[in-house]
Amino acid sequence: MIKFLLNLIMFLIMIAIGVVAFKNMQGKKKEVVHEEIVMEAKLVDVIRIKKRPFSASVTAYGNVQPTVVFQGKSEVSGKVTYVHPRLKRGANIAAGTVVVRINPVDYKLSLDKNRSDLAASKSQLEQLMQERASTRSSLKLAKANLRLGLQELQRIRTIFNRRLIARSTLDAEEQKVLQLRQKVSDTQGKLNTYTSRIKNAKAKIKRSLQQVEGGKTTLGRTQVKIPFDARISVANLDKGEIINAGSVLFEAINTDAVEINAELSIKQMQRLLSAAQGKSTPLKAANSNQHLKNLALKAQVKLVGGNDQAVWTGRVVRFSESVDPTRHTTAVTVVVDHPDQNTITTGRPPLLKGMYVAVELSAPAYYAIIIPRKAIHSGRAFIVNQEQKLEIRTLEIQSRQGNVAIIRKGLNVGEQLIVNDLVPVIKGMPLKALIKQQDTK
Repeated sequence: MIKFLLNLIMFLIMIAIGVVAFKNMQGKKKEVVHEEIVMEAKLVDVIRIKKRPFSASVTAYGNVQPTVVFQGKSEVSGKVTYVHPRLKRGANIAAGTVVVRINPVDYKLSLDKNRSDLAASKSQLEQLMQERASTRSSLKLAKANLRLGLQELQRIRTIFNRRLIARSTLDAEEQKVLQLRQKVSDTQGKLNTYTSRIKNAKAKIKRSLQQVEGGKTTLGRTQVKIPFDARISVANLDKGEIINAGSVLFEAINTDAVEINAELSIKQMQRLLSAAQGKSTPLKAANSNQHLKNLALKAQVKLVGGNDQAVWTGRVVRFSESVDPTRHTTAVTVVVDHPDQNTITTGRPPLLKGMYVAVELSAPAYYAIIIPRKAIHSGRAFIVNQEQKLEIRTLEIQSRQGNVAIIRKGLNVGEQLIVNDLVPVIKGMPLKALIKQQDTK
């Protein structure tokens, strides 16, 4: 028992010594000092964001076509008696020039016959009018005779009633009155027939007039004229040929304007229309005259593979309302007026049918935030904020053109945009900005 107590006392003494030693060590331990690590500011190239004038432009390609193609067709049959010496492929002929004549003899004879029929119809109508006037006079006279006859009959009947004359005298007078009544009736009936006869004669005159006018028109069709200043593109006709109505004699194209149906991708078209109005524009709406005027698109036409100085100014007249299902493109039609002008002074060739050209379309300039495309990283941009720290912005891009992008939302004027590669990208990291000159080409 005494041994157990001694062991317990020794154990408690050892515990007490350990506690005292631990407290002494705690009192002598130095406090740990935490040293703050400061990240070094990274040098970055920046540009100051500004609104700059910008004009969206796209380039499309197509072939030159005439705006008007005229097929000279024969409207009558017959033998060709005249062919203009310049009616050959490539020749220019002025408007109103007679280029083909067809033998008119048969058509002149037909016109003369129609004129004779018209004269006969007019003579017939004149005769009927005279006869009607004569019949009216006869009717007037017959009615007067009837009145006199009735008066005489009344006088004879009065005398007969006094038994002063024989019955045969009264009967004779009554017979005369009956004859006068018949005369009035026959004359009135004859007069009534003139209404329909005159209508028929007038109808014949009208028909004859139409035949005469038709004969004149047909006779005029024996001469074929050029309706506008034109260049002949097809001509296969010789003097002496027998042709049928409807035969194509030649083909002419106008020289005062040409058009190009330039093919554009849907993205190009929408970017152009969007830039012109600041928002998306349906193609159907863009085709209205007023909307085309409001778009104010400019067009320049250049010959592909030709002289760089050969440039023509065009005008946009319409957009295609359909899409090519194979190439997924649509078309814009550009017209160049007077493409043959100044060919000598400028040294450029005339724009001819079939030439392959490039059409550069540009929208009116407007002010927008424009940044280099290299400054965009997966739809985001890196900004040096006022604390000279990195700020990441999500962008809404209106369009891209060449090496630049037009920003609708996400950036503000005056901010500093990082234009070089930044590694690593840590939001809030310190930066040191080096301002560069912005290139918006």
